[in-house]
Amino acid sequence: MLTVDLHTHTAYSHGANTPAEMYAAALDKGLTLLGFSEHSPRPEGFDYLHEYREQLTRRLPEYVREVLALKAAPREGQAGLCRVLFGMEIDWLDGREDFTRASCAAHDFDYLLGSVHFIGRWGFDDGAGPWQTFSQEECEAQYQAYFTAWEQMLRSGLFNIAAHPDLIKIFSVEQFHIWLARPESLQLLRRCLTALRDAGMAMEISSAGLRKACREIYPAPPIMALAAELHVPVSFASDAHGVDDIAYGFARLASYARAFGFTEHVIFEKGRMTAQPF
Repeated sequence: MLTVDLHTHTAYSHGANTPAEMYAAALDKGLTLLGFSEHSPRPEGFDYLHEYREQLTRRLPEYVREVLALKAAPREGQAGLCRVLFGMEIDWLDGREDFTRASCAAHDFDYLLGSVHFIGRWGFDDGAGPWQTFSQEECEAQYQAYFTAWEQMLRSGLFNIAAHPDLIKIFSVEQFHIWLARPESLQLLRRCLTALRDAGMAMEISSAGLRKACREIYPAPPIMALAAELHVPVSFASDAHGVDDIAYGFARLASYARAFGFTEHVIFEKGRMTAQPF
């Protein structure tokens, strides 16, 4: 049974609930550990249509205080004591490694999620519209660009967990699988996952894709198979944006991971990796 969720968001960004409400949901759902990993504010120029940067930047100190208070006073839930970890999800942004490094050092985090949401200045997960006009070749150019940026992120040495590894498939899952089946694509993924493992990171297995347009767990089976072959550590997450999302689909995630031979998952506390069975 999975009782750890390491990827959550709150109303301080584009979520629906407060940290306290998210923690109460974790207690009710039998979690023993909840990781808060709110987005880190992005610099201007890396923008979404429905941008939450100003709100997040203004209220981030309040968010940090609330999470640290929850961490300092864990409570008993359905499965016993539920501890809190203080993390953050930080974007890898083209040409802004200085900004990213400063964000990573802004607080005394337990762990950091590294994510790629932007190809150049385009937030590719901000809506299906552009994807609906892309040819297969145009989609494949975006996949190549995404994993090139992903590899750079992995090699930076800044992060503990690679969040939703194949987020790029969110609005084009059929085209993505055509690309992923190519030997050269698998070679690129093998290189990326080797870099991830050698950096002492974990790969996130996320149920968020089940709630998105792709209707598929992140990452896809071929990536899972490569990760298992390379002995890549894994973590589990819902990428919750509301109380109903906490631990979403975790029984399915556990079965999915076991099907590829995974028997352990990891957490990070003050950057130190610890493995435990599931």
